[in-house]
Amino acid sequence: MDSAIVKLQNGSDIRGVAVAGVEGEAVNLTGERCFKIGRAYARWLAQKSGRSASELKVGVGRDARVSGPDLQAAVCSGLAAEGVKVIDCGLATTPAMFMAIVLPETKFDASVMITASHLPFNRNGIKFFNQDGGLEKGDIAELLQIASSLETGNSTQARTDFAGFDLLDRYAAYLRSAIVRKLGAKDGEKPLSGLKIVVDAGNGDAGFFVSKILDPLGADTEGSRYLEPDGMFPNHIPNPENKDAMRSIQDATVKHKADLGLIFDTDVDRMSAVLDSGEQVNRDAIIAMISAILAPSYPGSTIVTDSVTSDRLTVFLEQELGLKHLRYMRGYKNVIDKCRELNEAGTVSPLAMETSGHGALKDNYYLDDGAFLAVELIVALAKAARQGKKLGSLIEKLPPLVEEGEFRFKINTEDFKAYGRSVLDEFKTRALKAGYELPESFEGVRISFRSEDVQGWMLLRLSLHDPVMPLNIEGGRKGDLAKLIAIARRLVEGFDKLDTSVLG
Repeated sequence: MDSAIVKLQNGSDIRGVAVAGVEGEAVNLTGERCFKIGRAYARWLAQKSGRSASELKVGVGRDARVSGPDLQAAVCSGLAAEGVKVIDCGLATTPAMFMAIVLPETKFDASVMITASHLPFNRNGIKFFNQDGGLEKGDIAELLQIASSLETGNSTQARTDFAGFDLLDRYAAYLRSAIVRKLGAKDGEKPLSGLKIVVDAGNGDAGFFVSKILDPLGADTEGSRYLEPDGMFPNHIPNPENKDAMRSIQDATVKHKADLGLIFDTDVDRMSAVLDSGEQVNRDAIIAMISAILAPSYPGSTIVTDSVTSDRLTVFLEQELGLKHLRYMRGYKNVIDKCRELNEAGTVSPLAMETSGHGALKDNYYLDDGAFLAVELIVALAKAARQGKKLGSLIEKLPPLVEEGEFRFKINTEDFKAYGRSVLDEFKTRALKAGYELPESFEGVRISFRSEDVQGWMLLRLSLHDPVMPLNIEGGRKGDLAKLIAIARRLVEGFDKLDTSVLG
């Protein structure tokens, strides 16, 4: 009985330490455990589908991490030990692994991606897909319970004789065809000729976007950086939220006078962009831009975002684009599930997107796919160029970010969730008593300020997994941030187990 295996769950994924050598981080995601997880997934799939494991075909891919090949081999061997037909997809992306269930050349019954997204080189993890999409949190809990009961036996020797498939090549063809179709080009034409687009792959999995998509379609990609996979990530972490990573793509875009810069995370389910001026298009701005691209096709529709998007994004979506803004909970699965729920109930919602760069389109299987979002940006860039415009014109009326801050309050008690909820209740009571405006909030307590004295917003919420309460604040004008911090200090004073010293 391996009871510790259940602790590898991280929401709807599995995450753990796979490489030794980092102080204080003991290896807990081993080949032996991945073998068990592969066996457990085979059993779980058979139970859910009502078919025998020998009837199932499952693809397994990995990102560029140094631990990827060994863990992938272990998962493959576990699946095969239960009789599953396993297809080794080698280096892949998370969206490509889902699309392998859809693409006619593969039509897998399910798929597995070995990845820990943007986390450091010593981490790794596993994501799972079946015919219904990504597995949910409850599914992962079931799967790991099965794995915890399995004996290792004599089958931990990783096999290498699985059938292979160049999934990235086929997936790239899917993305190329989308660009050709959306630009009204014919097969064999190069609709991106005359455009300069640079990519920073951060030595993750996104290098194919240059060699298999942009170059064949005629784009000038000179100046692209770190396209070769290297699981030690020697240049910067592949993460659109990382400041060093964003500076890297900004530098490349400006230095090479590119029309557009693109940056992806390790497994390419997230992206951000840089305009020709070097201006970052991330967080609220990337949501605004994708929404502006979609707005003509979906007038009056609802855009679903996470809870920390700004009031200025709401103003842009509702007043400039004529859309509706539903600010939901953090977590890419949460916003995607809400988007799906709205559409199934008859409310058109073409986009679910987090400030982290996770974005899913209704018309792309509700799949959070950074490469497909990049396709939307590239098509918009090409169309703007035909009209003598720049891509940035799509969001020129988005109010600028003036001042912002994030403050993380540690909760010093074991029962931190209960204590955090009590803090939120009192925080809300104090805000109402003070006469502040509290808009609808699905996560934490949000306050909007629209007076002559102070403008902006703040959101206090409870972290999903950690004993922390993040407070996000954005001031609408110079000097407003300091005023909002002073208000926040009054609203959170007196909680003896909440460390608010970061507010000063």
